[in-house]
Order: sequence, then C-alpha cells, then structure tokens
Amino acid sequence: MQKIITLLLLVLSISIYSQNDQSKLKGQIIHGESKKTLSAAHVLNLNSVEGTITNDVGLFELTAKANDTVLVSYLGYSSIKLKVTNDLLKGNELVIALYEKPEEIREVVIKSTQLIGVLEVDVKQVPKDRFTRIHINGLPQTYEIGRPKGKDFSSPLAGLFQPVDFLYSLFGKKPKQLKKLQKLKKEDGLRKMLAGKFDREVMMEYLEMDRQELSELLTDCNYSEYFIKKASDLQMIEAVLDCYENFKALKKGKIERNKIPVDKN
Repeated sequence: MQKIITLLLLVLSISIYSQNDQSKLKGQIIHGESKKTLSAAHVLNLNSVEGTITNDVGLFELTAKANDTVLVSYLGYSSIKLKVTNDLLKGNELVIALYEKPEEIREVVIKSTQLIGVLEVDVKQVPKDRFTRIHINGLPQTYEIGRPKGKDFSSPLAGLFQPVDFLYSLFGKKPKQLKKLQKLKKEDGLRKMLAGKFDREVMMEYLEMDRQELSELLTDCNYSEYFIKKASDLQMIEAVLDCYENFKALKKGKIERNKIPVDKN
C-alpha cells in the first residue's frame, strides 16, 4: 500500500512539474521599418499547436516552453520562426519586427468570349465551369469535374513517389503530424486564424514539403489549379485530410479484398 501511495505521489509530482514547465511567452509585433504595431498578426506554437492573434496594439500572449518553435506571420510580410529559450520565458516582453515582402507584378492576359447575339451559337462559345465539384455518396471528399493532368508513373521507381503515397507513409511514420493537422481543423480559434491565411507555411512545416510538392499533392488528390491557388490554409488542410482519409479507406479496402479466400472448387 505504501508503495502504491509513493508511486501516485511520484506521478503527481511529474504532472505538476510538467505543467509548471510551461510558461507564457509575451511580446509585441511591429513593422520592421516604421515601427508601427501590427494588429491581427498570427502567432502559432508549432509544437503544441496553439495559436493566438495580436490585439489592437500588436501584443500577444502564448503558452510555450523552452525549445518550442513559434511561427509569426502577417499578411504581406515575411514570416519568421522563433526558437523559444528559457530567457524568453522570464516575463520580459519580446519585440518582433516583420518586414514587408517585395511586391511581385505579373503579366495578366485577359481573354474575352466573343458573343454574337444568337443563343444557339453563344451557348457553345461560353466556357464551361471546369471547377464544379461533385459529391460521391460514401466518401466525405468532393471532387472537381474536369480532366485532371495526367502523370507518367510508368516506371516502378516513379510509382513509389506519388504524392499521396508519400503522405500516407509520412502519417504512418509520424502520427503526431497527422494529429497536429487534425487539431488545426477541429479547434475554432485555430480555424478562424487559418481561414485568413494563404501562405501555406503551416502546412509545409507539418507535411515536410515545399510549395511545389504541396501543389503536386493537391493535384494528385484531384483538386484543380484554381483551388490550389485560391483556397485558404484552412481549406487546404481540410482538403489534405479528406484526401488522406479517402486514400486510407481505399488502401484498407484493397488489403481486405486481398485477404478474401478464393474458392478453388
């Protein structure tokens, strides 16, 4: 009995120590040149998947512990990743300066549809909506109507590196990454934050992909180029998780079918 009490006290002590190990990281986000405060900047702890948004004067407060990595981002500005040290958790407010990204001006080609006023002819001239999505009963994911870009996986080696296979393998080896994405999708505060983000940085961090690889993954999941360019980070996370669940179900179904004994009679 005494051993049991001692064990319980030890577990309780470890739990209390673990809770006390977490502190509040406090700081302010400012413009790197004008020094003006930035309100509604995003601050996300990549380890604990907890996030917050700066207030009207750029201040934030976030739970963190030593060695956590914090991603700080603001629309139109270069994001930074901050490694939390014990010194940063001693109560002193941290001032983080973000700098505007250089603006890229791209050539835009505008094409018009020539209509002549005859309904039978004009209907054929109007382009069809290639991004209409349909729902298939039994599957949670919707799919976009249109001819997907074909990929050549003719060699056995190329077939091993299909983006969806890589995703399935990644989540199998690192289930914590999957849980982090699921938490981002589930919690209201994080959903609200990601609904206004379009930089893909959180996804690239958790999926261990660059921007091009992420685009290829969504294309492999039957999402259009339009969706990949215009979707918010929240929509992208939902799309990747839906794609993974469908792929897992198909994979499991294939394995189950292979297990069915064949009647030789």
